[in-house]
Amino acid sequence: MALSTRLALPLRPVLAALRWAAPGQRRALSTPQGQGHKLDLDGIFPPLATPFSPMREVDYARLDGNLHRYASIPFRGLVVLGSNGEYPYLAPQERLEVVSCVRRALPRDRLLLAGSGCESTQATIQLTLSMAEAGADVALVVTPCYYRGAMTSAALVQHYTEVADASPIPVVLYSVPANTGLDLPMEAVVTLAQHPNILGIKDSSGDITRIGLMVHKTRQEDFQVLAGSAGFLLASYALGASGGVCALANILGAPLCQLDRLCREGHWQEARELQHRLIEPNTAVTRRFGIPGLKKAMEWFGYYGGPCRAPLAPLSPPQVEELRGAFSANGWL
Repeated sequence: MALSTRLALPLRPVLAALRWAAPGQRRALSTPQGQGHKLDLDGIFPPLATPFSPMREVDYARLDGNLHRYASIPFRGLVVLGSNGEYPYLAPQERLEVVSCVRRALPRDRLLLAGSGCESTQATIQLTLSMAEAGADVALVVTPCYYRGAMTSAALVQHYTEVADASPIPVVLYSVPANTGLDLPMEAVVTLAQHPNILGIKDSSGDITRIGLMVHKTRQEDFQVLAGSAGFLLASYALGASGGVCALANILGAPLCQLDRLCREGHWQEARELQHRLIEPNTAVTRRFGIPGLKKAMEWFGYYGGPCRAPLAPLSPPQVEELRGAFSANGWL
């Protein structure tokens, strides 16, 4: 590493903090470690799909078009570069450009969570610093998993602690065992919940017992649990979750915000009826057909979905019909 780069790195958290110090902006000036201020994560966050052109280049105009439509939906914020954003398929510069594009379009009262998890602690810290400079409010950090046999609770606590210590913005843990083959251990979550720069966790396991226990064991901390899918959103709220990061919100954002409101107001019968209608469409665009299904369904509701990057393949005609059936059978089409 060049000397100039080594000298600049310690200043980057300070610069990232100073860029938020303008009068009238929502976030107060943070310390270089981003600690001492807790953001409210209550509400719905769609993990944005990354639009690609027919040549599989990031289509920023299409992204801006989707963002314009999402602006009318009362989301708490947006997530970029999560699993549904095809994060592993984007080049480093593309990741930063996507964050910058979304930040420019997003009102300041809405939060921007950006995926910055890498396999090494050093790379995660460097990318988190860059995401902060690009305009992210919160870093969403997935568990490193390539050497998952070595990813003990102690190793993961050390990893996340170093990232949170170095980050100029708050950190949200991200456990998605369907993609990583690794659940962030409960004892690690409880330990990390005590860190002043770790806001909470997005848990996509679908294990409602685990989510309830997580809420219970971190109740003495200022720690927020986000349900990682629309299929178990109501159940998560009933157990004390703060919000949800739901792929289905790319398509049915308004109904999911309605479900969020019904739960908060205690209208459980109405919430239950709405939740029932969301389960099959959610399964179709997550476990059943994944991102190709999500992008196809977005087009039926007026958003741009477009192609995925290879090796993700488009749906076959029979799969498209099955996907459509999941929405039409529940009254959405």
